[in-house]
Amino acid sequence: MNEEILKALNKQLNQELQNAYLYLSMAAFFDERSLTGFSHYFKVQAKEELGHAMKFYEYIVDRGGAVELYDVPAPSKKWSSIMDAIREFYDAEVSNTKRIWELVNIARKHEDKATEAFLQWFINEQVEEEKNASELLAKVKLIGDNVAAILTLDRALAERK
Repeated sequence: MNEEILKALNKQLNQELQNAYLYLSMAAFFDERSLTGFSHYFKVQAKEELGHAMKFYEYIVDRGGAVELYDVPAPSKKWSSIMDAIREFYDAEVSNTKRIWELVNIARKHEDKATEAFLQWFINEQVEEEKNASELLAKVKLIGDNVAAILTLDRALAERK
């Protein structure tokens, strides 16, 4: 595998771990506020990100590359509001989409069809991830500080599988 591609794949593997860490921190933030539905939502999200990291891990190994794990910086742990936390979630997903597209461009530059095909799953996944984050952000914006509506949304988020 081309060295630039390997480096970029390892960087993305580590970014997926960083996102999992961020979402776990968000879960803790919501648990501290007894918003267990929000917390559940972000625990599920953190597990998904770990799954994404493992997909990169397995692909790198399958292609004969060396997996390189980096230090994962501590994520945010305090947000001033539900809105701020959800906005950071949305921004993280938008940034992740950009990184996936950058990976696709690197694969195309080196005519690595296998990596480009591998990344197709992530392109589709990021469409779903951005949609989910965007919808949650829109709901939280609409709700504002309405406690009854926040608790209703919290109950709905607890149903996420």
